[in-house]
Amino acid sequence: MAIRVVLGEDNYLVREGLRQLLASAEGVEVQAECEDLGSLLQAVEEQRPDVVLTDIRMPPTESDEGIQLAARLRVEHPRIGVVVLSQFAEPAYVLALLESGSDGRAYLLKERVHDRAQLVAAIEAVAAGESVIDPKIVDLLVAAKARSERSPLSQLTPRELEVLAAIAEGKSNAAISDALVLTKRAVEKHINAIFLKLNLSKAQDAGAVSPRVKAALLFLAEPDLGLQGRAHHLME
Repeated sequence: MAIRVVLGEDNYLVREGLRQLLASAEGVEVQAECEDLGSLLQAVEEQRPDVVLTDIRMPPTESDEGIQLAARLRVEHPRIGVVVLSQFAEPAYVLALLESGSDGRAYLLKERVHDRAQLVAAIEAVAAGESVIDPKIVDLLVAAKARSERSPLSQLTPRELEVLAAIAEGKSNAAISDALVLTKRAVEKHINAIFLKLNLSKAQDAGAVSPRVKAALLFLAEPDLGLQGRAHHLME
């Protein structure tokens, strides 16, 4: 059964490009295309899609409509996944997106959308309740915190930092094993060491991606500001 998608993008050329890209993707069906938050919300109510693929900024305010939509759907339609597309490699937007939970949420930079496989993979992930974070943003977070002498990340080995970055990207243990050419047992040992050093409670299910993504991103946020405060501060 195809994954039903409602598309929100105010730029006609980008919207049409996304529609054509997904039209040729097996297992994905675009139900509606919208150019502002109001029409997007209406389409969600009428179509009840599996996933909403939305720009982060669109009318009426051109600010953070995609984030607002994700927060609203978390309450009103928690089973609908959301993929937010943005041209901004800004960790604050990601933190704001995940503030109400990471399950079924993805944040991709628009530079990735030409890669149909990557876009479809994100749609499939959020439809299944998983999380996807653009690797470029994860790299920015990890690098910034690793440079801080006071950061607990300074305790991690280079390999553990690679594993942590992979976790924050939403990779499962098996995917990390393949990407880093490690045995599954080695991946598990690295994850145990990471959570022990960072004093983070390990998810009950070692293969559960979403709680691990949330834990990693919350930790990587600035400690002197709350999650919401940091997001608002950086987006001003």
